[in-house]
Amino acid sequence: MRRRRLRSAVTAGAAAFVCGVTATVAGNAASATNDSLAPSGIPVRTNGSRITDSTVVDQRNLRLQVYSAAMGRTIEIDVQRPADNSAPRPTLYLLAGAGGGQDTATWQQRTTALQFLADKNVNVVQPVGGAWTYYTDWRANDPVLGVNKWQTFLTEELPPLIDRALGTNGTNAIAGLSMSGTSVLQLPIAAPGRYRAVAAYSGCAQISDPVGYNFVRTVVTTGGGNTANMYGPQGDPMWAANDPYLNAEGLRGLELFLSTGTGIPGQWDTLDGPYTLPGVGGWANQLTVGGALEAASNYCTHNMQERLNELGIPATFDFQPVGTHSWGYWEDALVASWPVLAKGLGLPA
Repeated sequence: MRRRRLRSAVTAGAAAFVCGVTATVAGNAASATNDSLAPSGIPVRTNGSRITDSTVVDQRNLRLQVYSAAMGRTIEIDVQRPADNSAPRPTLYLLAGAGGGQDTATWQQRTTALQFLADKNVNVVQPVGGAWTYYTDWRANDPVLGVNKWQTFLTEELPPLIDRALGTNGTNAIAGLSMSGTSVLQLPIAAPGRYRAVAAYSGCAQISDPVGYNFVRTVVTTGGGNTANMYGPQGDPMWAANDPYLNAEGLRGLELFLSTGTGIPGQWDTLDGPYTLPGVGGWANQLTVGGALEAASNYCTHNMQERLNELGIPATFDFQPVGTHSWGYWEDALVASWPVLAKGLGLPA
């Protein structure tokens, strides 16, 4: 009965909330300086993929244009450099939610996450793109979302370019929320050794389960995509093959952090609060649909805890007694996860 209620709530109302969280794409951001940055050793090409342009945003931030051979297009990459760049530093890949960082629902615009990370000796790398795709490799081209080989891009194409261009030490961690809270568990399983730490905020790892499948389908269809082009129809073996719950053995040896609320309104769910969707309508949407989405995430994450316990894989779980599917709680979760990420990155907490 609990599963049926969750499935109904997610399917019936999530689309409206996802649209609210990933608001309409904003106008072009203010132009950064046109000065081109060419860090020492910047690569021209790696297996067909290459950095085609780099721009200095300010003394700490770069914007790279990276051509993905797998997808046949150029992806924007935002980079925040370490506090101290006198030695090679590790890299944190920070993924966006359903909007792929192409809208106003981003870590920069909705949180102070980058300010929190600004005094850390870590490169923070944010791909801008991948809306509604789950950052995975799709089995077929989608008429709306196009060619999607994000797993290949994030695990094979981008990291070598980042390592060489920025002079990193080759140690990586990855973190993501909502949609990418699933992706950040899939990617390390698909690419053993690429990441040493993972933080998943309000994700759903159990995607071949009916609740998880409907969660994914709702997100993808909100963006106009078709999950049949992603992993095939429900029940296709590709869903199980890409399910972090079923393939959790691949997470062994990683520093793991998973968090979720319950869907019950909490401190960041007040009318016109700093992390609340605007207006009475936005507030109501956050409480109802955002509550249902977080309840589904809570269900998935508790199941993942049981699975990891069965396998004897240690992980840090942060189950909050309240909280909807919204930015205030994700910012809190990122801060709470830093000791876990830092350990994997070889940094002080």
